[in-house]
Amino acid sequence: MKGQKGEQNKLLTGGDSLMAYETEDHETQYCFPAINSSCIKEKRSSFEHNIIYIFLSLLSAWTVFLNLLVIISISHFKKLHTPTNLLILSLAVADLLIGLIVVPVEGIKQIETCWYFGDTYCGLFVITTASLISTSLSNLVLIAVDRYVAVCHPLQYPQKITITKTLISICLCWFCCSVYNIWYVIGNGYFNISDKTCYGQCDVLITPAWRFTDFIFSFIFPCTVIITAYLRIFYVARLQVKVINSHMNGVKCVMEVSVKRKSESKAALTLGIIVTAYLLCWISYYICSLTKPTTITSTTMTLLLWTIHINSGLNPIVYALFYRWFKISVKHILTLRIFQPASSLMDIFTDCHS
Repeated sequence: MKGQKGEQNKLLTGGDSLMAYETEDHETQYCFPAINSSCIKEKRSSFEHNIIYIFLSLLSAWTVFLNLLVIISISHFKKLHTPTNLLILSLAVADLLIGLIVVPVEGIKQIETCWYFGDTYCGLFVITTASLISTSLSNLVLIAVDRYVAVCHPLQYPQKITITKTLISICLCWFCCSVYNIWYVIGNGYFNISDKTCYGQCDVLITPAWRFTDFIFSFIFPCTVIITAYLRIFYVARLQVKVINSHMNGVKCVMEVSVKRKSESKAALTLGIIVTAYLLCWISYYICSLTKPTTITSTTMTLLLWTIHINSGLNPIVYALFYRWFKISVKHILTLRIFQPASSLMDIFTDCHS
């Protein structure tokens, strides 16, 4: 009896990872059969296992590969070292880590329906997932502010938005998101094992106060900043186009200003599409998370959560559709031309127009 209790304590501290097995009646499976408070393991056919594993493997590889192309492109080519592209780089890093860490682990969790890696790793995984998702949203806020200054205050942009200031903003963004989510998980008493409904799950039991606080700081505030910025951007862009068209008299400088304004507006439109797609995923998820648990099924919440993860692999597709320089840089990467001498100094924008 004492040995059995010791074995249970070892399991509760995240010791040996025992796999679930079927009981003698072949009807009920438990994540940890030796523990009375073990969660029940859902049954899945081998066909379901294989299909889901293949899908998640492809999703993870797709997300990592495409975002890696974005990271290499912006990091390698000197001409792409701009404040806006540094923010895109930060977003791509967060998306890559989601594809590399969150998607595989969350996939195993969903397929096996049990958590076999112990409470410590569960807490770290929850913090990592929340931090990466929060960082992605924070990067979108910084991108919206960057585009707002570029379009609405073009003359002040070079002084207000510099490479140094952008790097500091990115570092603060990652640091603050990490600190907030560590506080978020610990504040909900996650590491208190006695509060768990059953052993073998990896979930945070969020209190109503924390749920409301997180809704304000992680959704309402950033969404308000992003939507306000982009509404202002498109309003100012339309006014600028009208003014430029009304003063078109064949003067070269006017043509150059027109091209620059169209370029800024296109960049704002492209990033606006990314932001819109991201927010649509978040709006559905947060609305459902604030409702009563009996109203929304766990399957629906899981699908909405995976929609957010899938979004991490869609952003590079938007770049490929709207940014000619991204297509050119990918071509240089895949053909290994980036290993040629002085390839980083290549004027990729000149290639775009050639």
